[in-house]
Amino acid sequence: MKTDTHLILASTSPYRKALLDRLRLPFTVCDPDFGEAAPGSMPPADLIRHNTLGKAGAVSALHPHATVIAADQLAVCGDIVLGKPGNHAAACAQLAMLSGKSVDFMTGVALYCGDENHYASVPFRVYFRDLSDSEIDVYLRTERPYGCAGSFKAEAFGIVLFERMCGDDPTALMGLPLITLAGWLKPLQTA
Repeated sequence: MKTDTHLILASTSPYRKALLDRLRLPFTVCDPDFGEAAPGSMPPADLIRHNTLGKAGAVSALHPHATVIAADQLAVCGDIVLGKPGNHAAACAQLAMLSGKSVDFMTGVALYCGDENHYASVPFRVYFRDLSDSEIDVYLRTERPYGCAGSFKAEAFGIVLFERMCGDDPTALMGLPLITLAGWLKPLQTA
């Protein structure tokens, strides 16, 4: 790993920033200013890789001596890629569709550090309980997760929507796989 340990999170997401804060490393944030490919433009695994590496590359080009972290996430239910609902009505429809089903979250994470670059896609599956319209409405009015793919926040009240969860890293579900990232950043933590 290069000697300049200036760490940049290539994201304006407050959720990713809060997750990275857990590692107790000093970092700054930078808007990646990268035009993400849209869901449906390529297979989900390729899309996650493209968007994650694109964000990392855009910020690394602006700050070539920094260590750059980027992430991207997709939620998939069957053949449907779930986006951010944006409003209450769309979130109601999304959660009603997810009731009693499982959702696969694919979270891509990249670390650009000079010639030593890393990429991983970390999966996580969520199984939804059967949800009534009133349960969905109460949840959405309480949490207002309109900017979250899948219309929920697992780290908060959204946990009441689930029957079970399956994955190696619960922070992958929240948008930044810290277990993978901590392994890559270990040289910085001991420097």
